[in-house]
Amino acid sequence: MRFRFDLPARIPLFPLAGAVLMPRARIPLHVFEPRYLQMLDDALKTDHRLIGLIQPEGEGLAAIGCAGRVVAFSETDDGRQMISLLAVSRFRLTEVQEGFTPYLMAEVDWSSFGRDLKGSEEDPSLDRDALFPLLRRYMESHELSTDWDAAAEAPDEALINSLAMALPFSPGDKQALLESPSLADRRELLQGLIEFALHGGDNEERLQ
Repeated sequence: MRFRFDLPARIPLFPLAGAVLMPRARIPLHVFEPRYLQMLDDALKTDHRLIGLIQPEGEGLAAIGCAGRVVAFSETDDGRQMISLLAVSRFRLTEVQEGFTPYLMAEVDWSSFGRDLKGSEEDPSLDRDALFPLLRRYMESHELSTDWDAAAEAPDEALINSLAMALPFSPGDKQALLESPSLADRRELLQGLIEFALHGGDNEERLQ
């Protein structure tokens, strides 16, 4: 994946619990708070148009997020914005800078995620005949639906990343999926999380 800009040392942050952006994926976001409307306006004035999506963690922020380029936006009648971010690269948070803008700015390190800037990954070990029955049971147990024909035809990366982003895992599990070094690692973790949930893991956590 080639971009006509250099990755900046500082980017604005959009903290959002339960939302992660996987490499080369897209995510729609609804922007309505005044500070984030300002952030969007400022981002659109840059050549990179990057916004760092990152999860809150404890009293602070997760160590790793993913920066997306604003590739589409539309304004509603009441001034809110619907935007689409296209993932550019994951980053490691090095320093959060507060007080300069109404939203958070951060110094970030891109060096561990050079793979994100390359072409899409494949997962030769992906066994859809094993994954899909598990996924069907999981979807049914959570009263979810999907387009199974589209899922069967989706490339490995699109399938795994869309499931990792969309399925109702905990914020911590979603963070672990984001931090998975490779697509194969992410698929193994994804399948493990599905199997754990099907064996009662969700219920056990609720009873504790």
